Amino acid sequence: MNTLVQFMTSVIGAFYDFTQTIGFPSYALAIILVGVVVRILLFPLSLKQMKSMLGMSEIQPELKEIQAKYASNREKMNEEMQRLYVEYEVNPMAGCLPILIQMPILYALFRALRTFQFTENDSFFWIEHLNDKDPYFILPVVLAIVMFLQQRLSMPKGSPMADNPSMKAMLYVMPVMMGVFALQFPAGLCVYWVTTSTLMIFQQIIMNKQRKKEQERRAEERAKRQAERELKAKEERLKGHNPSKKKTKKELKAIHKAKKGTGYKAPSQAGSTKGFDPNNPKAVYRPANKKKN
Repeated sequence: MNTLVQFMTSVIGAFYDFTQTIGFPSYALAIILVGVVVRILLFPLSLKQMKSMLGMSEIQPELKEIQAKYASNREKMNEEMQRLYVEYEVNPMAGCLPILIQMPILYALFRALRTFQFTENDSFFWIEHLNDKDPYFILPVVLAIVMFLQQRLSMPKGSPMADNPSMKAMLYVMPVMMGVFALQFPAGLCVYWVTTSTLMIFQQIIMNKQRKKEQERRAEERAKRQAERELKAKEERLKGHNPSKKKTKKELKAIHKAKKGTGYKAPSQAGSTKGFDPNNPKAVYRPANKKKN
């Protein structure tokens, strides 16, 4: 972790050098730029997380069936679950990946900002030094509001999360908790957190549009898979799984050809088959003479 802290310290220094190059030296601006870059790098992972969550909610009924069917056979259960993940293009770990990546970055940045030796240009509007806490608690309040808006956008109507009571509770509890924690954070970290959370609002708007497209795509694929299953079931029935079905002309010809060697003669298409004895294949049917008037 110390290596990651040193890396984040050097990243902040590098972005500060960039602000000097553009003629606006500011450590606050450097931290904002770090937040922008981090969100851009994590955005593809956020899209994967969204798609994975959609896929997991879609396959829940089939997962429960597999778990109930192979409860006594763990190996077979895992095999069938893996097959289901591949069929629906779902990666269960993709939902946790953005959080697992971001938390070490946030912790390393927290450590880096607490020990960073700001020499100059470390003020931010009403805050004299980025190592200090916000004296007016403005950034923690803004952070709580921004996080609430971002989480509200992440739970559109009709989504599984919006219908989950525990997720609804977290919608209000989590922003308040983060705001309370931010009261103890250095202002530099609050600047970073507010920056990334604000960008996440815009990213969430984009992801909601992508979510709609993904839902439509998955609905089409689900309908296609259902049609393929129905077609396969129909083909199975036509292969002889339904013994009561009527034989086709091609099948009847094959039966007649096979019986030729036994002296059997196929009935004429012009004549009637009434009176034919299927138990005596050697019998040759001759239609009865019509009575003369």
